[in-house]
Amino acid sequence: MSPGLLAQYVVVGVVLLASVLVVLRKLAPKLTARWLAAAALRLDRADGPAWKRTLAHRLQPKQTTGNCSDGCDTCGACGPKPPAAAHPPASIDAVPLHFRPRGK
Repeated sequence: MSPGLLAQYVVVGVVLLASVLVVLRKLAPKLTARWLAAAALRLDRADGPAWKRTLAHRLQPKQTTGNCSDGCDTCGACGPKPPAAAHPPASIDAVPLHFRPRGK
């Protein structure tokens, strides 16, 4: 196997892994938060090197506090809401339909 082909496989593998991680973060955020928290716990040892502890603090997922200032937007209560209209506004382009019986 040539070095160019090996480098191509490595680059494609890294891109594929990154795309899988992005999709998992979008489709399964709770699962990936658990994985990141578990990895952070393993790396954050008191007797470990400083770079591992720094990486662990970066991997630790944000904890939501349950108030409106953390920006979680899970309950939908944050921010102003537009007033609810009793009836949807009529479109200007709407024309009523008139049905006529067919002539015999």
